[in-house]
Amino acid sequence: MAAEKAHFDVTWMCRLLGVSRSGFYDWERRVVSAQARRREMLTAQIRAVFDSSHRTYGYRRVHAELQRSGVRVDDELVRRLMRTAGLLPVQVKPWRGLTVAGRAAGTIPDLLGRDFTAPAPGAKMVGDITQVNTGEGPLFLATVIDCYSKTILGWSVDKRYDTGLVSAAMTMAADRIPLPEGAIFHSDRGSQYTSYAFSRLLGQENIRQSVGRTGICYDNAMAESFFGKLKAEWIHHRTFATRTEARREIIKFIEGFYNTRRLHSALEYRPPREVLDEWFTQHQAA
Repeated sequence: MAAEKAHFDVTWMCRLLGVSRSGFYDWERRVVSAQARRREMLTAQIRAVFDSSHRTYGYRRVHAELQRSGVRVDDELVRRLMRTAGLLPVQVKPWRGLTVAGRAAGTIPDLLGRDFTAPAPGAKMVGDITQVNTGEGPLFLATVIDCYSKTILGWSVDKRYDTGLVSAAMTMAADRIPLPEGAIFHSDRGSQYTSYAFSRLLGQENIRQSVGRTGICYDNAMAESFFGKLKAEWIHHRTFATRTEARREIIKFIEGFYNTRRLHSALEYRPPREVLDEWFTQHQAA
């Protein structure tokens, strides 16, 4: 009524809606409470954070992002305001694995034992391959993830998932940061990772090779977890007409969002690159 009173008679609208004129004017003169104004402001801030995450953040990450911006608010209030505003993050969908065990896998040990913590960047790295469907056919992504900072150090995208795909990702990772002595790279037992060419590349970079057991996803859970985030937050709710379009979005997720902006719960809700850069800044100063 307040929005339409310039166009329609108030008495007529009150009679049409079954309310009194005095009640309407009392409501119009009523001062909005400070609490209501604050909740409106918080909801707007929450929506901005939620939208900037491409509608992927739940209330914990939204709360962490607000705190990083200097907004003091309880996480439970963020949860209630998001629920009231209908801000629901996208959900995970299942995906199909691509692992085909290689013959040489039996001679390679598991050096991680499901321990994905690391004392320094590059000390432990994990990798895997996933498939993204497009109108032109499948596109494959290989990654190398730093266990210390959770940064995607290396990645490669191609229409073939062969040794060249994983080698390109590993080369990028080795070029991005100086790897410490005794660095480990862990993967599943796929033939791409157990090939002679990939093993030789690791040897040239002085990286020790490690593989998990066949069919046990927990042995490479960190790499699997990243693909879950990529697909739930960026891929599954989109349709790609071409491989070029899918490649552009994958790179945008990795370098434009995940590495630099996405808050990681295992990093006390900080972005991976921030943690990585902080380590090198501190140790270069020392």
